[in-house]
Amino acid sequence: MTHPRNVAIFIGLFVTLVTALLLYFFSIIPVVKGWQWLLIVLFVTITIGSYLLLNTTLYKELDTISEMLRPFKKKEENPERNKYINTTDPILKIRTELTDFAVQKQREIEELKKLETFRREFLADVSHELKTPLFAAQGFVHTLMEGAMDDINVRDRFLQKAAYSLDGLNLLVEDLITISQLEIGEIKMHFQNFDIRKLTEDIFEQLEDTAQKRGTRLKFYKYSPKSCYIHADKLRVGQVVTNLIVNAIKYGKDNGTVLFSYVIEGESVLISVKDDGPGIEEKHLYRIFERFYRVEKSRSKDQGGSGLGLSIVKHILEAHDSRITVSSKVNEGTEFQFRLKKGKVINEKG
Repeated sequence: MTHPRNVAIFIGLFVTLVTALLLYFFSIIPVVKGWQWLLIVLFVTITIGSYLLLNTTLYKELDTISEMLRPFKKKEENPERNKYINTTDPILKIRTELTDFAVQKQREIEELKKLETFRREFLADVSHELKTPLFAAQGFVHTLMEGAMDDINVRDRFLQKAAYSLDGLNLLVEDLITISQLEIGEIKMHFQNFDIRKLTEDIFEQLEDTAQKRGTRLKFYKYSPKSCYIHADKLRVGQVVTNLIVNAIKYGKDNGTVLFSYVIEGESVLISVKDDGPGIEEKHLYRIFERFYRVEKSRSKDQGGSGLGLSIVKHILEAHDSRITVSSKVNEGTEFQFRLKKGKVINEKG
């Protein structure tokens, strides 16, 4: 209805009708011969004049506004939406584009608010995490400088504690650098075919002492094949598996079991790390991959770590076009799962 042609016809009909009523009211129509042709000429003239006037003034300005908005709009992928955007009806077109523009800007504003909140939380978390080991080391050093250095036992104990705090600070800084590099794509994945079981066996061996301190058994799922090749970055996948197993040992129960499994499903391999620990409450599950998020603040601090491990795991898997999922039941345990591309078998014997 808002197309200029339709508007012009409406104006022509309206003016012609009003004119006809006035002429009839003043008894002119019955007197003038050929009054029908007079009204037809009036209708055509008014319609054409209105159409030209609308196209050269109002609708031309609307088209100009529409073209000005176009560079600021994201491309609309919905074909049903595009048929309205590409319509020849200027009023409908400008209304659609203004509505889309307003919705888009509202979304951008909401996203900026979220990013601002995230930035504030991140800065607060980083400040807190950096301050804790730094102040601890500073306290030990100042105590030694104030006279405790003369006592050999106290000196050695305080130096060990200061070194432990500084090691934690170094780990935090390294993890911050790693996660920043992953986010901006500075760390590139180097894909190769390798045996995930062999890699995990090496990781089990490296973590054997850590597991023994808690009486934790590191096991493969009994039905997992003796060999399974995947196509991925071996170093980064090793980092993912190590982080998940270390977490399972730390937060699992004493004398518990950490179960590693992998199942070939078509062209991908489903990998799982499961513990039989206390589990994680549902309200925490969607946040555990956030940087510095800890389910139990005090308990997590005691266990050590930077609080960035799972966030790094998430980014590494995203770089493999994969995603990690978690399921957990309180007092039953937690399971992390992710998929990687199936690789070609390599004859390692040459």
